[in-house]
Amino acid sequence: MNSVDVTIRNTKTKGEISSLRKQGSVPAIVYGGKNQNQKISISKKIIKSLIDKENFLSNILTLNIDGKPENVLPKEITYDVISDEPIHVDFLRIIQGAKVILEIPVKFINNDKSPGLKRGGVLNIVRRKVELKCPTENIPTELIVDLDGVDIGESFKISSIKLPENVTPTIQGRDFVVATLAAPTVMKEPEKPAETSEGEEGAEVTAEGTDGEAKAPEGDKKEKETDKKEGEDKKAPAEKK
Repeated sequence: MNSVDVTIRNTKTKGEISSLRKQGSVPAIVYGGKNQNQKISISKKIIKSLIDKENFLSNILTLNIDGKPENVLPKEITYDVISDEPIHVDFLRIIQGAKVILEIPVKFINNDKSPGLKRGGVLNIVRRKVELKCPTENIPTELIVDLDGVDIGESFKISSIKLPENVTPTIQGRDFVVATLAAPTVMKEPEKPAETSEGEEGAEVTAEGTDGEAKAPEGDKKEKETDKKEGEDKKAPAEKK
């Protein structure tokens, strides 16, 4: 559990809050329970480092308020629309025996031990987070799904995930799916062009000479020989003179 030092603030106007932000602090408020809301400020550098950590909104923090520790749960962060910097944070007091509703992330382990993934299966994650109703003293940081031995066609429903004691999903009345291991999508290969038969290849070779020039058809050859003979017969009388 992270412990953070914060400062009590007495800002009342927008100008005072703006000045606080310029000094590198983020205004925040602690609410919930029987105590009054407490206005505080926290270092922007610290709050940004906490936000960058995984599951910030589902982890309990201890705020040291004027030397007194207070367990809280981050509930909402407001960001600047231009700079995307955090400009306000809401913290909910953790009251013993109370319950809170949180979105808890799902973590998948032993991917390398899944025969389905090894055979090219695809893990379809339906819910990366599951909304749960949790006792404040028993809030899980993540839900574990073990892929060891899981094959294609298997699915993970909320009933197959072990939840901490007294932790229940907010969706009741149905055993909803968290993830499935589906078969790989097979891409159809383009059809190959039909190959020419050996006989057709031989016909192409016969139709061309060895030097690459096309041979004249047999009918044309005979016609040329007839024309040549007739020409010689016509020239014969002149040669006798």
